[in-house]
Amino acid sequence: MSLSHTNPTPSRRDWLLSDAPQTRRQARLGALYQGWLTFRANKLAMLGLIVLILLIGMAVLAPWIAPQSPYAQTLADRLQPPSAAHWLGTDALGRDILSRLIHGSRITLFIVGTVALIAPIIGLFIGTVAGFAGGWVDQGLMRITDIFLAFPKLILALAFVAALGPSIGNAVLALALTAWPPYARLARAETLTIRHADFIAAARLQGAGRLRLLIGHIWPLCISSLIVRVALDMAGIILSAAGLGFLGLGAQPPLPEWGAMISDGRAYILDFWWVAAMPGLAIFTVSMAFNLLGDGLRDVLDPKGDKS
Repeated sequence: MSLSHTNPTPSRRDWLLSDAPQTRRQARLGALYQGWLTFRANKLAMLGLIVLILLIGMAVLAPWIAPQSPYAQTLADRLQPPSAAHWLGTDALGRDILSRLIHGSRITLFIVGTVALIAPIIGLFIGTVAGFAGGWVDQGLMRITDIFLAFPKLILALAFVAALGPSIGNAVLALALTAWPPYARLARAETLTIRHADFIAAARLQGAGRLRLLIGHIWPLCISSLIVRVALDMAGIILSAAGLGFLGLGAQPPLPEWGAMISDGRAYILDFWWVAAMPGLAIFTVSMAFNLLGDGLRDVLDPKGDKS
């Protein structure tokens, strides 16, 4: 009596890690899963991801988790040390520092997110156009890029904000206008290495125009490198935004921007250290989390596969 044998259904993990994917969807999901496994193996990168998830959750739920209003002034409680009533103490106007840090995370994420969205797009467009077109277009765009790179980013941002006027919007615009040159350089370098590749020549023979080659074939290959660079630059963006706030050129009072909070507490730093130390610790923690996340993304998205 013969027994019929049926092949066991592969598990979801085996399906994702298959060496011979059957469909394009399976190949893409498998690549994403392998990238996640590589990222998850980096414990420090996971720590950075957890911290950033907590930061986003804190910003979203700020009105509900903040113990007090970030603007409520109680002069009788001014400069109180950390206690059960005020976990991180109070500032010179009696405002709860923890509540101000929680609401200030919204401002920080807004600045970082907006700059991280605008600057790479500008850099990607300028860099790929310069690398793909070559000739006088390349020379002109790269000389403009060199002019921006010749000035320190924070100094150039200070000049822009001083000319436009102090506000969050102008601070974001100034940081975006000073952050794009490194992305342009990176995108140009990537474009120069692939513009004469065989698949570009094949697409051109099939009738693809320059715009289609640029958007459909070159941009996707540059994005992974830009993502890694953006993640690693987040800490610098946070510090630049905090620097503008510290100098009074970013968010204006009474908004609870972390750099402005440090500026408010510098007069009391010797006797009431927590007023400036707590927002400084918040900036340090978030900056470190972005650096750890960037290192993990570099391991996953490194186009050359160098994991060292």
